[in-house]
Amino acid sequence: MRAKTLMGSALSILIAVGCGTRSAGAEELTVVSFGGAYQDGQSKALFQPAAKALGITLKEETYTGIADLRLKVKAGAVTWDIVASGSGSAARAGTEGILEKLDYKTIDVSHFVPGTYQDYCVGGDVFSTVLAWNTKTYGDKGPQSWADFWDVKKFPGKRSYRNAVAGSLEPALMADGVPADKVYEVLSQPGGIERAIKKIKELKPNIAVWWSSGAQHAQLMKDGEVDMITGWNGRFDVVAKDGAKVAYTFNQALLDNDCYAIAKGAPHKDLAMRFLAEIVKPQYQAEFTKYITYGPTNTTAYTIGAIDPAYAKLLPSYPENAAKQLTINLDWYIKFEQQAAAAYQNMMTE
Repeated sequence: MRAKTLMGSALSILIAVGCGTRSAGAEELTVVSFGGAYQDGQSKALFQPAAKALGITLKEETYTGIADLRLKVKAGAVTWDIVASGSGSAARAGTEGILEKLDYKTIDVSHFVPGTYQDYCVGGDVFSTVLAWNTKTYGDKGPQSWADFWDVKKFPGKRSYRNAVAGSLEPALMADGVPADKVYEVLSQPGGIERAIKKIKELKPNIAVWWSSGAQHAQLMKDGEVDMITGWNGRFDVVAKDGAKVAYTFNQALLDNDCYAIAKGAPHKDLAMRFLAEIVKPQYQAEFTKYITYGPTNTTAYTIGAIDPAYAKLLPSYPENAAKQLTINLDWYIKFEQQAAAAYQNMMTE
């Protein structure tokens, strides 16, 4: 009798566990990002609070980029629901068919900064590629335009420039006199890419380091290895707090965003869509600004009293800062990046 009771109890437990597992699986999401301090901030400000609000379990993983997702989709082994991505990478991934199209009836982008959401990816934070300088070299009177960056007589010193085409051609054209609102028009015309490449070649003898990552360009300024550099505003702010002699301007900077997408074949697509709708709400985006000086894509985050007014003025998407910048044109990159990247690499190795 006791054996039967034990067997019955064990069976009941197994059934309960099995039911619980199915229930948890239906309400569990997996999100993947880039790790480090950036994902730590995402987790604390966005991911875990949103999961709690929705009453779901969230699993976090890290990856190196969209290429990792591409392999999973091709293998039919997609285990991730949501992926963090750069806007350009997501735009290309969308055209490849490895991301799900987003439902903007579910996700509210009515107060978003223009250009910070697309069919396959919704912006989570705004950052800027800025012109930065060594304050030990130039003090407060550093370069204020890309023309200044190219002016080696007025501003002698070592430069550093990115070793990839993304965000590299636009400054060159502005330095060459092209108005910001005409940059992509010129780049789309025959000879436009070549014109930008030619301008960079002029500066090449003064480029001491071709940087390849945010960590590297921040370290260059922390170590004082170069006098002037392009790079991401948040990275410079981090090392400035640590004593780096660095300042930058938003004038003629490039406004870009990191975004969130849903993997093609995501195990929990509908829940993932609801999760994205949650994390783009202003209260979450305002909280994320406390971890890095990247601005919200949802402009309402500036009006709910959650961001200190003085601090808000330091963020890239703050209206006065955004007005000084050129927003990255994703359609141009989808169409021309491969061609431009080949020309850029040739220029670097000549």
